[in-house]
Amino acid sequence: MILQHVMQLDLKKLATECIIPALQTRGYCYMDNFLGDLVGDCVLEQVQQMHITGRLNDGQLAGKRNGISKRHLRGDQIAWVQGTEKGCEAVGFLLSLIDRLIMLCEGKLGKHIIKERSKAMVACYPGNGTGYVRHVDNPNGDGRCITCIYYLNKNWDAKVNGGVLRIFPEEKSYVADIEPIFDRLLFFWSDRRNPHEVQPSYSLRYAVTVWYFDAEERAEAKKKFRILTATEQEENFSQ
Repeated sequence: MILQHVMQLDLKKLATECIIPALQTRGYCYMDNFLGDLVGDCVLEQVQQMHITGRLNDGQLAGKRNGISKRHLRGDQIAWVQGTEKGCEAVGFLLSLIDRLIMLCEGKLGKHIIKERSKAMVACYPGNGTGYVRHVDNPNGDGRCITCIYYLNKNWDAKVNGGVLRIFPEEKSYVADIEPIFDRLLFFWSDRRNPHEVQPSYSLRYAVTVWYFDAEERAEAKKKFRILTATEQEENFSQ
Protein backbone atom coordinates (compact mmCIF):
# COMPACT_ATOMS: atom_id res chain seq x y z
CA MET A 1 0.00 0.00 0.00
CA ILE A 2 2.80 2.40 0.88
CA LEU A 3 4.34 2.19 -2.60
CA GLN A 4 1.01 2.21 -4.46
CA HIS A 5 1.30 5.88 -5.46
CA VAL A 6 4.90 5.47 -6.63
CA MET A 7 4.11 2.32 -8.60
CA GLN A 8 1.43 4.25 -10.47
CA LEU A 9 3.86 6.96 -11.54
CA ASP A 10 4.31 7.07 -15.29
CA LEU A 11 7.92 8.27 -15.36
CA LYS A 12 8.13 8.20 -19.16
CA LYS A 13 5.06 10.42 -19.42
CA LEU A 14 6.48 12.84 -16.83
CA ALA A 15 9.76 13.01 -18.76
CA THR A 16 8.28 13.45 -22.23
CA GLU A 17 5.25 15.61 -21.42
CA CYS A 18 6.56 17.70 -18.53
CA ILE A 19 10.31 17.85 -18.05
CA ILE A 20 11.59 17.92 -21.64
CA PRO A 21 9.17 20.50 -23.12
CA ALA A 22 9.31 22.73 -20.05
CA LEU A 23 13.12 22.81 -19.94
CA GLN A 24 13.21 23.53 -23.66
CA THR A 25 10.72 26.40 -23.50
CA ARG A 26 10.93 27.90 -20.00
CA GLY A 27 14.16 26.48 -18.63
CA TYR A 28 12.50 25.02 -15.53
CA CYS A 29 9.61 22.78 -14.50
CA TYR A 30 8.14 21.30 -11.35
CA MET A 31 5.66 18.60 -10.41
CA ASP A 32 3.69 18.12 -7.21
CA ASN A 33 2.72 14.98 -5.28
CA PHE A 34 5.74 13.16 -6.69
CA LEU A 35 6.22 10.42 -4.08
CA GLY A 36 2.91 10.67 -2.27
CA ASP A 37 2.42 11.39 1.42
CA LEU A 38 3.64 8.10 2.89
CA VAL A 39 6.92 7.81 0.98
CA GLY A 40 7.47 11.57 1.19
CA ASP A 41 7.06 11.31 4.96
CA CYS A 42 9.82 8.68 5.04
CA VAL A 43 12.21 11.03 3.23
CA LEU A 44 11.24 13.89 5.54
CA GLU A 45 11.81 11.80 8.67
CA GLN A 46 15.29 10.82 7.51
CA VAL A 47 16.21 14.42 6.68
CA GLN A 48 14.86 15.62 10.03
CA GLN A 49 16.92 12.94 11.78
CA MET A 50 20.08 14.16 10.04
CA HIS A 51 19.30 17.65 11.27
CA ILE A 52 18.48 16.61 14.84
CA THR A 53 21.64 14.50 15.17
CA GLY A 54 23.91 17.32 14.01
CA ARG A 55 24.94 15.91 10.63
CA LEU A 56 24.26 19.20 8.84
CA ASN A 57 27.01 21.83 8.62
CA ASP A 58 27.02 25.41 7.39
CA GLY A 59 26.79 25.69 3.60
CA GLN A 60 29.94 26.99 1.96
CA LEU A 61 30.67 29.59 -0.67
CA ALA A 62 33.31 28.71 -3.23
CA GLY A 63 36.72 29.98 -2.27
CA LYS A 64 40.38 29.08 -2.72
CA ARG A 65 41.03 25.64 -1.31
CA ASN A 66 38.46 25.58 1.49
CA GLY A 67 34.91 26.84 1.18
CA ILE A 68 34.08 30.09 2.95
CA SER A 69 30.96 30.33 5.09
CA LYS A 70 29.25 33.72 5.01
CA ARG A 71 25.91 33.55 6.75
CA HIS A 72 24.59 36.81 5.30
CA LEU A 73 25.01 35.40 1.79
CA ARG A 74 24.07 31.76 2.37
CA GLY A 75 22.25 30.63 5.48
CA ASP A 76 21.61 26.92 4.96
CA GLN A 77 23.07 23.91 6.74
CA ILE A 78 23.90 20.90 4.59
CA ALA A 79 25.14 17.33 4.39
CA TRP A 80 26.25 15.37 1.33
CA VAL A 81 24.90 11.81 1.06
CA GLN A 82 25.03 8.97 -1.44
CA GLY A 83 21.66 7.61 -0.43
CA THR A 84 23.20 4.24 0.42
CA GLU A 85 24.09 5.15 4.01
CA LYS A 86 22.18 3.70 6.96
CA GLY A 87 19.24 5.94 7.67
CA CYS A 88 19.18 7.30 4.10
CA GLU A 89 17.23 4.51 2.41
CA ALA A 90 14.23 6.68 1.53
CA VAL A 91 16.51 9.41 0.21
CA GLY A 92 18.22 6.78 -1.93
CA PHE A 93 14.85 5.62 -3.26
CA LEU A 94 14.00 9.21 -4.20
CA LEU A 95 17.33 9.56 -6.01
CA SER A 96 16.75 6.34 -7.96
CA LEU A 97 13.45 7.69 -9.30
CA ILE A 98 15.00 11.02 -10.28
CA ASP A 99 17.84 9.15 -12.01
CA ARG A 100 15.27 7.21 -14.05
CA LEU A 101 13.51 10.42 -15.04
CA ILE A 102 16.77 11.94 -16.28
CA MET A 103 17.63 8.76 -18.19
CA LEU A 104 14.25 8.97 -19.93
CA CYS A 105 15.15 12.51 -21.05
CA GLU A 106 18.44 11.35 -22.59
CA GLY A 107 19.02 12.64 -26.10
CA LYS A 108 16.22 15.21 -25.84
CA LEU A 109 17.94 17.88 -23.78
CA GLY A 110 19.83 19.67 -26.50
CA LYS A 111 23.51 18.80 -26.76
CA HIS A 112 23.77 17.50 -23.21
CA ILE A 113 24.92 13.93 -22.64
CA ILE A 114 24.35 13.00 -19.00
CA LYS A 115 26.24 10.08 -17.47
CA GLU A 116 26.66 11.03 -13.82
CA ARG A 117 25.46 13.29 -11.04
CA SER A 118 26.58 14.71 -7.74
CA LYS A 119 25.86 13.29 -4.34
CA ALA A 120 22.63 14.56 -2.82
CA MET A 121 22.83 17.77 -0.83
CA VAL A 122 20.44 17.60 2.11
CA ALA A 123 19.79 21.18 3.21
CA CYS A 124 17.97 23.01 5.98
CA TYR A 125 17.39 26.72 6.39
CA PRO A 126 16.95 27.15 10.16
CA GLY A 127 14.09 29.63 9.93
CA ASN A 128 15.89 32.67 11.28
CA GLY A 129 15.36 34.85 8.22
CA THR A 130 18.40 33.57 6.29
CA GLY A 131 18.34 32.70 2.60
CA TYR A 132 20.76 32.49 -0.32
CA VAL A 133 21.52 35.55 -2.42
CA ARG A 134 21.05 35.56 -6.19
CA HIS A 135 23.55 33.23 -7.84
CA VAL A 136 24.13 30.75 -10.66
CA ASP A 137 24.85 27.12 -9.76
CA ASN A 138 27.33 26.64 -12.59
CA PRO A 139 28.74 29.99 -13.75
CA ASN A 140 32.15 28.67 -14.82
CA GLY A 141 31.60 25.43 -16.74
CA ASP A 142 32.05 22.88 -13.95
CA GLY A 143 29.83 20.36 -15.74
CA ARG A 144 26.54 20.79 -13.91
CA CYS A 145 23.70 21.12 -16.41
CA ILE A 146 20.50 20.27 -14.52
CA THR A 147 19.63 21.18 -10.94
CA CYS A 148 16.97 19.02 -9.31
CA ILE A 149 15.40 19.92 -5.95
CA TYR A 150 12.92 17.93 -3.89
CA TYR A 151 11.08 19.92 -1.20
CA LEU A 152 9.87 18.61 2.14
CA ASN A 153 7.91 21.37 3.86
CA LYS A 154 4.37 20.65 5.03
CA ASN A 155 1.70 23.34 5.41
CA TRP A 156 4.05 25.90 3.89
CA ASP A 157 2.64 29.40 3.38
CA ALA A 158 5.11 31.62 1.56
CA LYS A 159 3.39 34.77 2.83
CA VAL A 160 4.17 33.68 6.39
CA ASN A 161 7.15 31.33 6.07
CA GLY A 162 9.01 32.97 3.15
CA GLY A 163 11.62 30.67 1.62
CA VAL A 164 10.54 31.06 -2.01
CA LEU A 165 13.02 30.03 -4.69
CA ARG A 166 12.92 32.86 -7.22
CA ILE A 167 14.30 32.08 -10.69
CA PHE A 168 15.29 34.87 -13.08
CA PRO A 169 15.14 33.12 -16.48
CA GLU A 170 17.68 34.56 -18.93
CA GLU A 171 16.25 37.02 -21.45
CA LYS A 172 12.73 36.68 -20.02
CA SER A 173 10.57 39.55 -18.77
CA TYR A 174 9.28 37.57 -15.79
CA VAL A 175 10.51 35.77 -12.69
CA ALA A 176 9.37 32.35 -11.50
CA ASP A 177 8.53 31.99 -7.80
CA ILE A 178 8.64 28.37 -6.62
CA GLU A 179 7.25 27.69 -3.16
CA PRO A 180 9.12 24.87 -1.37
CA ILE A 181 6.05 22.80 -0.58
CA PHE A 182 6.06 19.17 0.54
CA ASP A 183 6.56 16.53 -2.19
CA ARG A 184 7.33 19.06 -4.95
CA LEU A 185 10.08 18.16 -7.44
CA LEU A 186 11.78 20.95 -9.39
CA PHE A 187 14.15 20.87 -12.39
CA PHE A 188 16.02 23.78 -13.98
CA TRP A 189 19.14 24.45 -16.05
CA SER A 190 22.17 24.93 -13.78
CA ASP A 191 24.06 27.43 -15.93
CA ARG A 192 23.69 31.16 -16.53
CA ARG A 193 20.25 30.67 -18.05
CA ASN A 194 18.79 30.50 -14.54
CA PRO A 195 20.13 32.89 -11.89
CA HIS A 196 18.11 32.28 -8.74
CA GLU A 197 17.85 33.09 -5.05
CA VAL A 198 16.34 31.61 -1.91
CA GLN A 199 14.36 34.33 -0.20
CA PRO A 200 14.55 34.61 3.62
CA SER A 201 12.97 31.67 5.42
CA TYR A 202 11.13 32.16 8.70
CA SER A 203 10.42 28.49 9.40
CA LEU A 204 12.54 25.35 9.10
CA ARG A 205 12.90 24.69 5.38
CA TYR A 206 14.12 21.29 4.11
CA ALA A 207 15.19 20.23 0.62
CA VAL A 208 17.25 17.58 -1.17
CA THR A 209 19.23 18.75 -4.22
CA VAL A 210 21.22 16.88 -6.85
CA TRP A 211 23.07 18.11 -9.94
CA TYR A 212 23.38 16.18 -13.20
CA PHE A 213 26.56 16.61 -15.23
CA ASP A 214 27.08 17.13 -18.93
CA ALA A 215 29.72 14.50 -19.73
CA GLU A 216 31.88 16.61 -22.06
CA GLU A 217 31.87 19.74 -19.92
CA ARG A 218 32.55 17.70 -16.77
CA ALA A 219 35.52 15.95 -18.36
CA GLU A 220 36.97 19.30 -19.47
CA ALA A 221 36.45 20.78 -16.00
CA LYS A 222 38.26 17.85 -14.38
CA LYS A 223 41.12 18.24 -16.86
CA LYS A 224 41.47 21.95 -16.04
CA PHE A 225 41.41 21.15 -12.32
CA ARG A 226 44.19 18.57 -12.68
CA ILE A 227 46.32 21.04 -14.61
CA LEU A 228 45.69 23.79 -12.05
CA THR A 229 46.48 21.47 -9.14
CA ALA A 230 49.69 20.30 -10.77
CA THR A 231 50.75 23.91 -11.44
CA GLU A 232 50.10 24.91 -7.82
CA GLN A 233 52.10 21.94 -6.55
CA GLU A 234 55.03 22.88 -8.79
CA GLU A 235 54.90 26.48 -7.57
CA ASN A 236 54.79 25.40 -3.92
CA PHE A 237 57.71 23.01 -4.48
CA SER A 238 59.84 25.72 -6.09
CA GLN A 239 59.34 28.20 -3.25
